[in-house]
Amino acid sequence: MIGAEPRERRNFNGRDFILEQSITGDVSIIKAWKADKKGNVMFRKTARNFNPDVATAGRTCIVEVEELVEEGELDPDHIHLPAVYVDKIVVGEKFEKRIEFKTMHVEGQAV
Repeated sequence: MIGAEPRERRNFNGRDFILEQSITGDVSIIKAWKADKKGNVMFRKTARNFNPDVATAGRTCIVEVEELVEEGELDPDHIHLPAVYVDKIVVGEKFEKRIEFKTMHVEGQAV
């Protein structure tokens, strides 16, 4: 039988917890809407749910963006991920937006 090393125990608000080291990934790869050349990142819609957390969880963070703008063009109140977490920015090419489509009405045809 292989034994484990004893782990630190602490009590928070009357409840006992065993402390464990977190798992850290080597690389975080995320997709974003906009970033400036310094590395500050903005996400759109539901991409804000998990991408900032994923970006901060890895040792190296690579961000693929749709649009790269100059430093200072992004409103500081709308930056979702600060540049301190970003190691590399890649400007993507040709983003397919599968959920968006154009519908044209042809006269005389039922919708």
